[in-house]
Amino acid sequence: MKALIPCLLLVAALPALADSSANPLCETKAEKIEKQLQAAWAEGLTGKAKGLSAALDGVRENCSDKELMRELQTRIDKARDEIREREADLRDAELSGDPGKIAKRQAKLDEAMQELNAAEAEFPR
Repeated sequence: MKALIPCLLLVAALPALADSSANPLCETKAEKIEKQLQAAWAEGLTGKAKGLSAALDGVRENCSDKELMRELQTRIDKARDEIREREADLRDAELSGDPGKIAKRQAKLDEAMQELNAAEAEFPR
């Protein structure tokens, strides 16, 4: 009888355990939100904490790794498009010969490349 109770508890917990392993990206996202939520509560930011709590509930109820991957790929594609545009702007600035324009366009290109690198770093391998 004593062995039956732990077995029943394990059986009851299996769906929750399977759910998190089925969506490891969602679990990681939920963990990040939980850390932000704890920090918000510790800093006394109740409004932010309520928003993060709602976001966490949304992740737990509606998140799927497939959807996260699709969103991440969209972010990467947009970042690549942005880089192409910034490279074209830089070429135009270089043709004009204006050092101020060139520096400004180079900074914008560098920023776009950082965004792409950040998005690609999130992409699971």
